[in-house]
Amino acid sequence: MTDLVLETRGITKSFGALKASDSIDFDLRPGEIHAIIGPNGAGKSTLIKQISGELRPDAGQVFLAGTDVTQQTTRARARAGLGRTFQISELAMEDTVLQNAVLGALGASGSVWRFLKPVLSDAELVTRAEEALDRVGLLDARNQRTAELSHGQRRQLEVAVALTLRPKVFVMDEPMAGLGAEGSLTMTRFLDGLRSEAPILLVEHDMDAVFALADRISVLVYGRLIATGTVDEIRSNAEVREAYLGEDA
Repeated sequence: MTDLVLETRGITKSFGALKASDSIDFDLRPGEIHAIIGPNGAGKSTLIKQISGELRPDAGQVFLAGTDVTQQTTRARARAGLGRTFQISELAMEDTVLQNAVLGALGASGSVWRFLKPVLSDAELVTRAEEALDRVGLLDARNQRTAELSHGQRRQLEVAVALTLRPKVFVMDEPMAGLGAEGSLTMTRFLDGLRSEAPILLVEHDMDAVFALADRISVLVYGRLIATGTVDEIRSNAEVREAYLGEDA
């Protein structure tokens, strides 16, 4: 289907005898949030790394907007429109909030040689970065050291860095991690509005957020997708309840 924004076909990855991805077929459609859930060790991070280009699959293909990107680097996929946030923050803690966002915009430009210039004097990059910071509510903190931000603010900054890419798709690895109830609610509301800009592949353990946001949910257990469906379909799936959700779902 050419209207799929992101697709994997038969993605397979093994580490010795452990099959972390077992012939995974997954897709993301325009305007939707498709969540991937599963217990710890299910292979969610391995799948995300193959989609983003950090890991090459042993077999299978990754498509971005209909183009096979399986052999492309992480940077090439970012330039092609894949915006990612991380389970563990990869921000430059000693740099300012604005510097982190500007470097994200710089990476999106694909002009590596521009690292040799004082990037904060580049009006176009600064404008793109400030627009993204404004979107997540961090514009007033743009001159603050990233290390001084709260955990929730760092998660917001990661989203802002992804926004500077003006992506075709967002790949978000546990954006609620470490947030309290209020922070999770704020992030949930933000992501709900973000789907109209670009669809979101969401890996998340916060099931309240998943059930509130997801148009579809795929359940990954021991490297294998055991079910894909709507929230109601996943909640009522006996195999999913036994493997992950439990009887209180």
